[in-house]
Amino acid sequence: MGRIRTMLTKRTGASIIKNNPEKFIANFEHNKKALSETALIHSKKLRNVIAGYITKQQSEKAKKHKNMQ
Repeated sequence: MGRIRTMLTKRTGASIIKNNPEKFIANFEHNKKALSETALIHSKKLRNVIAGYITKQQSEKAKKHKNMQ
């Protein structure tokens, strides 16, 4: 079973992706740095959880796009 993420993580991640789609890719380390530049998140743990959620969303999007071709 996977880890269940809170609505705060999902809502924040979705709005950040929506506002800055070009800054995020399917790489966790890159997304952590981009998230630090984009949003003001005080907690290191919350930043990492949101970056992980964004990474998962972007990798699923890339897989879906690859399968359609």
